Amino acid sequence: MTVTLRPAAVDDLMAVGALHQRSRVAAYSAFLPAEALADPTPEAMGAYWTERWTWERDEHRMTVVERDGRLVGFSYLGPDDEGDPATGLLNAIHLDPAEQGRGTGRALMVDALDAMRARDWSRAVLWVLASNAHARHFYERGGWTPTGTARDEHVGPAVTPQLRYARRL
Repeated sequence: MTVTLRPAAVDDLMAVGALHQRSRVAAYSAFLPAEALADPTPEAMGAYWTERWTWERDEHRMTVVERDGRLVGFSYLGPDDEGDPATGLLNAIHLDPAEQGRGTGRALMVDALDAMRARDWSRAVLWVLASNAHARHFYERGGWTPTGTARDEHVGPAVTPQLRYARRL
């Protein structure tokens, strides 16, 4: 089986949206109500990524991973959302649920950290849902630590507490 990481193309964004929706449902259904995960649809998520990429592609980087030619994950990174010029933000790592535990997420994280170093950022940060123990453990194994900063965001109608993690590059 061949696993390939490559920069995303505009033609990938609808598939990225569908994968993002599957990933969210699988990862969050244990602690978020079904109505919070019912919307947006996979098509709406594809439209979201197409729109977002239109505005952010000059300063952000999306990497997709394919297994045997099928899109199975992606990462998205860019400048820090709090404006620190020495810090990069890992906005997302999402995998097809069947990819969990196969090293694909780790490959995306290593690639993202390398890309951040190449941009001369000395620190990386991310936000993770406080209730997502699986993701928190994944990031902690990757050298990320909680900063003590929290925020509330919405996933659909559900308020979701998030924790900020950081690591040195």
